[in-house]
Amino acid sequence: MPDNRQNALDYLHTNQDRYLEELKEYCAIASISTGSESTAGIQQAAEWTAEKLKAIGCTNVQIIPSKGHPFVYGEITSAGPDAPTLLFYGHYDVQPADPLELWETGPFEPTVRGENLFGRGASDMKGQNAACINAVEATIQAEGLAVNVKFLIEGEEEVGSPNMQAFLEANKDMLACDVSINPDSGMLGKDVPTINYALRGLSYFEIRVQGPAIDLHSGMFGGTVLNPANELARLIGGMHDENGRITLPGFYDSVREMDAEERAELARLPRTDADFLQQSGSPVLWGEAGFTSIERVGGRPTLDVNGFLSGFVEPGQKTVLPAKAMAKISTRLVPDQDPDEVYKQMVQYMEANARPGITWEVEYMSGSPASISARDSKYARALAAGLGTVWGKRPVFYRVGGSVPVVGDMQQALGVDSVLTGFGLPDDAIHSPNEKMHLPTWRKGTEALVHMLFNLA
Repeated sequence: MPDNRQNALDYLHTNQDRYLEELKEYCAIASISTGSESTAGIQQAAEWTAEKLKAIGCTNVQIIPSKGHPFVYGEITSAGPDAPTLLFYGHYDVQPADPLELWETGPFEPTVRGENLFGRGASDMKGQNAACINAVEATIQAEGLAVNVKFLIEGEEEVGSPNMQAFLEANKDMLACDVSINPDSGMLGKDVPTINYALRGLSYFEIRVQGPAIDLHSGMFGGTVLNPANELARLIGGMHDENGRITLPGFYDSVREMDAEERAELARLPRTDADFLQQSGSPVLWGEAGFTSIERVGGRPTLDVNGFLSGFVEPGQKTVLPAKAMAKISTRLVPDQDPDEVYKQMVQYMEANARPGITWEVEYMSGSPASISARDSKYARALAAGLGTVWGKRPVFYRVGGSVPVVGDMQQALGVDSVLTGFGLPDDAIHSPNEKMHLPTWRKGTEALVHMLFNLA
């Protein structure tokens, strides 16, 4: 009796050179989703993705227009209605490449140096898309695909997936599935197989403060007119107390607390305070009292300034009292917090604390809920077993500090949870110059996905 599982793994090994060349082709496409200059690259990447899905045997392959960038869809449903259906999610768009001068080789000239492939999108997330597609191809070639698979790969994740919710709602029948497999995540280390079961949500604002009608001479008016920059800085400073807790009214009322078992599981993670210091370059760590760093980054909500602008910011000096000031602020949210409610809490804070002498407004720019999935579902178990087989150790489960809005969107629109994984590493420099993918880890991750497919069969 043929060993279809081993045949699939052998197929991966035989074709690993081809897979690398295909990934280099994929990463050479400048599919930057922000800015009008990206249109040609976006379309090219969508077409490349669609052709690849056709090549492995997908049917009903479509490039589906949206108000923004197109979605790519394909399916293999030959396992029949009684078999589980997996929806593989991905995105083919990438971040801008600037500053270009910091790249050692061109961002869209994928280059292998040592064990790494360098290029924009190699890790986030064209390499992850390729791992899923290649695993399905190998399983098909070994006549081992006993589940139905669907692929949904979008072109707007890096700009917040603004058209995803409407697309999901409009295509529920086509996208019907039992679970979403989402590799838009990563591992804590090349020897640490990882499954991510929770994501923080997001509520993002721009606060604009106006004082005098025009910029004023700081010598003639300083100390007499309320300075909008000073006032906005004071307001932001008051958004945390001395223990690192956020002071927006009612902010913690809906926060789902971590229980002792979950905190113990998080304590297993091989990520220490020294790792946070080394990876961030910060001289010290800071955060909400009573929680470890690993708990804060995944299981607790945060509020951070992402940008601040006011007055004269060019080289040199100009003694100006600025007429206005602006700050961009993001809050990362945990399960049960409502992004819309957090916006209301921000407005209430400003109403209670802003002083006369300025006018202000808070623009709600985007929001997405947090998500959390069962760690013991049969899909999580199938992936965990696959990771364990390849790496020879039990994978760790952890909460991701960032946000992947599509996970919450799929819970709401399709009624399915996501199993999050991925084979990027903490030093992959995603969104930064010299982004890379560690190729041995990428290949092992592809093998783990093959095992997952067979485990579900």
